[in-house]
Amino acid sequence: MADCLLTTTRDMAAMPVPPESLQAGRNQYYSTRILKEMLKEVPADALKLLGVTEKDLCIPILTYVFGEAQLGGTVAVVSLARLRQEFHGLPPDRPLFLSRLRKESLHELGHTFGLVHCRSRECVMSLSNTVSDVDGKGSDFCRYCRAMVASGADAGRRGG
Repeated sequence: MADCLLTTTRDMAAMPVPPESLQAGRNQYYSTRILKEMLKEVPADALKLLGVTEKDLCIPILTYVFGEAQLGGTVAVVSLARLRQEFHGLPPDRPLFLSRLRKESLHELGHTFGLVHCRSRECVMSLSNTVSDVDGKGSDFCRYCRAMVASGADAGRRGG
């Protein structure tokens, strides 16, 4: 269950997206640079920091990403842009949007706990290259991924 990750959460004041993260030619933001800036703002008493942005995110080797996280680290970021139906020319669907946001938030937080992509399509840690992939995967961790997070073991050594 996701509750093995999130026991206490709190909101923070909004942080500006670093201007140097803009990839002007792509009209997107380089998520790794955002993570670097987020690291400077992690509260001393925080276990993890999840950023949520309206900006469309990318990394140099991919056209876009739904989010990015430090594997086994502290920070993660999720973009709302491509999770919205409107981005794809469709009418808004708030329940679907919130489901996608939950999945991608758990997915990126899972990476901060050391989880890699899971082979199980039912697991929220399954790889998502498209929004259809996000919709098709499960909404929680599989038994194996949940156990890895709960145990604090090296989740990077896994098979799914």
